[in-house]
Amino acid sequence: MRRLPVYLVLDVSGSMQGEAIEAVKNGVQVLASTLRSDPYALETAHLSVITFESSAKQIVPLTELSQFQMPEINASGGTALGAALSLLSDKIDKEVTKTTPQSKGDWKPLVFLMTDGAPTDEWQNGLAKFKQRKTGVVVACAAGNAPNTDVLKQITEIVVQLEVANLHAFFKWISTTVSASSRSIDTTGTEIGGLSELPPPPPEVNIVV
Repeated sequence: MRRLPVYLVLDVSGSMQGEAIEAVKNGVQVLASTLRSDPYALETAHLSVITFESSAKQIVPLTELSQFQMPEINASGGTALGAALSLLSDKIDKEVTKTTPQSKGDWKPLVFLMTDGAPTDEWQNGLAKFKQRKTGVVVACAAGNAPNTDVLKQITEIVVQLEVANLHAFFKWISTTVSASSRSIDTTGTEIGGLSELPPPPPEVNIVV
């Protein structure tokens, strides 16, 4: 079975304390339960969660939806975006099965990154490493007004912005995007490409152009 890897890369720095981190926890939980109710996603999608503050760590390895358990998420520290991109690259190398002449590997991973602030580390090194990996759709979300969308635009062409209070809308959009990707894979054998092929975002989610 060819898996559809989905990586959530989430900023849990100190500025996310309070309402914002609770919105992230709720968003991840709702995302997982929503996808579990979709037979297409349940069959192919596998979910991983990477968090970053002053460092980055994978708190959930790539896991099939039926086995996914909500991790503990707390907010503290800085915004090590570069470390997160570097770790993400390592996990893609390790967890995503590559296609060989003998067999088809996994589908290209979908990446959803969310941050509410500017990077506090040498993020360009992590970016250079990440750019060498083959991925499917990559979406970067700037929560609030502090994130540098120019930085996020260097990671991916698909950058969205919303208020921290509306983070639930971002996770809702992730679930519809993963569901659409799973359905496309199952029915046509093709992967969703750029922004034009994604489901339209909720009104709270603004596309940065």
